[in-house]
Amino acid sequence: MNSSPSGNTSGSEKIEILQINNYHYVRGGAERYYFELTRLLEAHGHRVHCFSVKHEENLPSPYEAYFGRPMSFDTGQGLFKKLGTACRMLYSFENNRLMRRLLSEHRTDMAHAHNIYHRVCPSVLDVLRRRGIPVVMTLHDYKLGCSTYSFYRDGRICTECLSASRIRVVRNRCTKGSRVLSLFHFVEAELHGLLDIYGRNVAYFICPSLFSLEKHAEIGVDERRLVHIPNFVNVADYEPDYEGRGYILYVGRLSREKGVRTLLDAVMGLDVQLRIVGGGPMEAEYRAYAEEKMMKNVVFEGYKTGRELEDLFRGAAFLVLPSEWYENAPMTVLEAFAYGKCVVGSDIGGIPELVVDGRTGLLFRCGEHEDLREKIGYLASNRSMTVAMGREARRRAEAEYSDEVHYKRLSELYGKVVT
Repeated sequence: MNSSPSGNTSGSEKIEILQINNYHYVRGGAERYYFELTRLLEAHGHRVHCFSVKHEENLPSPYEAYFGRPMSFDTGQGLFKKLGTACRMLYSFENNRLMRRLLSEHRTDMAHAHNIYHRVCPSVLDVLRRRGIPVVMTLHDYKLGCSTYSFYRDGRICTECLSASRIRVVRNRCTKGSRVLSLFHFVEAELHGLLDIYGRNVAYFICPSLFSLEKHAEIGVDERRLVHIPNFVNVADYEPDYEGRGYILYVGRLSREKGVRTLLDAVMGLDVQLRIVGGGPMEAEYRAYAEEKMMKNVVFEGYKTGRELEDLFRGAAFLVLPSEWYENAPMTVLEAFAYGKCVVGSDIGGIPELVVDGRTGLLFRCGEHEDLREKIGYLASNRSMTVAMGREARRRAEAEYSDEVHYKRLSELYGKVVT
């Protein structure tokens, strides 16, 4: 397996690149990377095309005429329509046709795929291979080994599909507690495995963390085609604020695997304000819990973007990332670093690769609110240490996770597949 790529960088000069992703709007970390990468490549003189699916929140694109129809099992769909949707998710001849049209009308030297499951559909990879267009794919999650992306169910880590069989996804009703939806995900994984749809079509798989690389090797991806390239942040866009205004910050989805309940228990009774930014399926429950426990030191800010989010980051003393699933390489951590903030994070997944204990933040034992409480209290009462680690976090963002460092690593890989 490759911890870093090597190859001829000249092959990536002025090449035309097709980016493929399920969503053409900022929905999460994968989409932020998708858009930031487009901007980075264009800044270096590459022409970037996009392929996605239509959605009312999509950002404008000159390529939207090639975007496929939305695919989802929306409530209210009849049985016949759901069956049609399921077939398109498994292998989309419609999206394949749109992909062929795009390739016929726009020169494309290579493709970079991101999250393409279900909506774009990995069947488009077959079209690219037949046209002789090499593909690299960033593994933003664990879909290749876990039908529900996360190796997490019922409030705990679960890797039964690796240790036993994928049929466990049906037995455990992993997809939204539904046996039918879980059966669909099982069939999807089996069909795509039978077709070897990733193995025969993708030249290299990019892993944003070493943890992801090792986990995908365990899943069974060819180790020689796994490459570690960390995510990046355009540090020039972030003005650091090392002092802040004393509160601590959580930014992310409000769902069980993110560990927000552990964070609430940790700050209960502490003389420190916690500001929670984000929304999600557990928001109402978390708000009710904080109210029931009379937690006056917790403020739910809701979903924020732009200047509002920037101000919240800059005013924070430090960020807390209490995740209880295998986080890959959270963009939120890199953003915190760019703002000069250290991070208190759980010791799981790829988090320890970013949060160097005692240097760029502190690690706590995953799921243990008492340990998290101790780490928060320690940093809150040691302001000079918080500032020093924030400065080190910013330095590392500039040295290891900047846009230019990322472009150099990525262009080497691009040059390797194009030449």
